[in-house]
Amino acid sequence: MNDSHHILTLQPGELALSDLRAVWAAHVPLQLAPEAWQAVNASCALVQQITAKGDPAYGINTGFGILAKAHIPNDQLEALQRNLILSHAVGTGELIADNIVRLIVLTKIGSLARGYSGVRPLIIETLIALYNAGIMPAIPSQGSVGASGDLAPLAHMTLAMLGVGPVRYKGELMDAKQALGAAGIEPVTLAAKEGLALINGTQVSTALALHGLFMAERVLEAGMVAGALSVDAARGSDAPFDARIHAVRGQPGQIAAAAIYRELVAGSAIRASHLVGDERVQDPYSLRCQPQVMGAAMDLIANAGRTLLIEANAVTDNPLLFPAAGDPDDGAILSGGNFHAEPVAFAADTLALAIAEVGALSERRIALLIDANLSGLPAFLVKEPGLNSGFMIAHVTAAALASENKSLAHPASVDSLPTSANQEDHVSMATFAARRLDQMAHNTSVIVGIELLAAAQGIEFHRPLKSSERLEHVHAQLRARVAPYDADRFFAPDIEAARLMVVNGELSASCKELFTVLHP
Repeated sequence: MNDSHHILTLQPGELALSDLRAVWAAHVPLQLAPEAWQAVNASCALVQQITAKGDPAYGINTGFGILAKAHIPNDQLEALQRNLILSHAVGTGELIADNIVRLIVLTKIGSLARGYSGVRPLIIETLIALYNAGIMPAIPSQGSVGASGDLAPLAHMTLAMLGVGPVRYKGELMDAKQALGAAGIEPVTLAAKEGLALINGTQVSTALALHGLFMAERVLEAGMVAGALSVDAARGSDAPFDARIHAVRGQPGQIAAAAIYRELVAGSAIRASHLVGDERVQDPYSLRCQPQVMGAAMDLIANAGRTLLIEANAVTDNPLLFPAAGDPDDGAILSGGNFHAEPVAFAADTLALAIAEVGALSERRIALLIDANLSGLPAFLVKEPGLNSGFMIAHVTAAALASENKSLAHPASVDSLPTSANQEDHVSMATFAARRLDQMAHNTSVIVGIELLAAAQGIEFHRPLKSSERLEHVHAQLRARVAPYDADRFFAPDIEAARLMVVNGELSASCKELFTVLHP
């Protein structure tokens, strides 16, 4: 995808993670590369040939799932596709956020435009028009088991094209027909195969997992910055970050993480002050083993990113059409199982592990910093402890969220519940696997936010000594939003301000270039 004059030109099958991040972060107008239409027209023509012949072909002129043996006459094919959408729009729960819906629509456009789905150009043009107008289908977050495609949520997406049900438009929830009218978009009447092509596919679980991926990148980055600040607050050693240690192990994420930590703490006067005369031989693992833990998380995130990028570019509906290059009568329609979202489920499950561990390690550093026996700092990081409770219960919040993440991190992909009268007898549960990542990232962002506050407080007890230039900038960024904790006060707003720094990726502009390895 190219960005020319702020219009994203979609080359089907060639989305990059940077493209997906851009669409996740902001609404940018979209257009399809002109050369893509030839493949779309060819597969559409093959569907028309099949319906003209009248031979049974699954998804084109038959029922669906266990009802595939029911042959549908040509004069009922439009009703068949509309009925499919209406009957499958059975989602429930909170609506998926608009930035994730943008990813859903974008990846569905990209999948259909590869030319294996048999839809008319009108279908893709209407999806592009909806996206560009900012009409976001109201898609409930629950109701998919991640196989046979994300049927229910994608049916809700398709309702918007029909002018049925609610959508979000200009920040308001309104009737789809009203929004389409305001934007000058005509509702579509679905032709043969089109309804099935629209609701078969892994775009919802993939978009939710991409959201989890991008949030995992942010909490990892923030966790490393906060962890480096905690090293100085606890007067820890930078020796465990020595490149030689990590080179002899050879794990790529660990090597990259250690390099980041070395840069983050480089030049710290606090570190220099205890190079001589410090009785401690080794720091606790939560300080010392950060490259090992965060590097392993970095590798998991990178692996998940590779899987999800492939899936974002994939054709995952069923059946698929393969037009012949020569005689159009030689084209093939093949039924398979690309809608099974097992790769997405596995990627989401590994992201859950990484997000949980970032929070778990951060919680342990908070516990270290508030313990005067371990940190050498005032108890609970406040003057006059006893009169003031300081960070005592902020740590309890962090512990509660770290524990919650342990339960949420249980793999979803090992579960399966047969559906559709046992025709769909093994499913991936990818949609839940991906959906729960948002809550986990929220939990971890709060934990890391609390650590940022605690570490900044700890740094101030070492004044007039300063930390590294990078970490002092981080400290200043935080203090521009949150005052030092001199005495007990309403603490929740401070934590929320720090959390927003984590989720918005605002920890420090001066540290951003260190994390380019996370943003291929």
